[in-house]
Amino acid sequence: METSRPTHSLVVGYVAWLFGFIGAHRFYYGKPVSGTIYFFTLGLFFIGWIVDLFLIPGMDQEADIRYLPGPVDYNIAWLLLVFLGMFGVHRLYMGKIWTGILYLLTLGVFGLGYIYDMWTLNDQITLINGQAGAASPFRSF
Repeated sequence: METSRPTHSLVVGYVAWLFGFIGAHRFYYGKPVSGTIYFFTLGLFFIGWIVDLFLIPGMDQEADIRYLPGPVDYNIAWLLLVFLGMFGVHRLYMGKIWTGILYLLTLGVFGLGYIYDMWTLNDQITLINGQAGAASPFRSF
C-alpha cells in the first residue's frame, strides 16, 4: 500500500483554530459551509470552537485523504491567501498568473475573489496537483 505525504499540517490547523471562532480552521480543512457558519456565529457561540479543539486531528486526517499532494503546497498557499490574498500572491504561487495580476490590480476583485478562494482553495490546489500527477511519466495506477 502506497502512503502519500500529508497535504495539511496539524500545526497549521491548530494555529488556525486560534482564529477558529471565525471559522479559519474549518476553511483550511476544506469545510467552507461550517466555516461560514462559524464566521457568522462566532464558532457557534464559542461552543463549537472549543469542541473542534478535539476534532482537529480527525479533520487533518480527512484532509490528507481527500486532497492530492503535489507541486503546490497547501500550507504555503493557505498562508499566502490569508495574509496576502487580496494582492493575489497565492494565485501567483499556484501558477495562475493572469488572475493573480487581476487580484493585485483590484484588491482580490473587490474582496469577492478572496472570499471565493477561501471556499475553493483546497479544490483548486487538488486540480493543479492532479494535473501535475497525470502528466508525470512515473505515475502509478
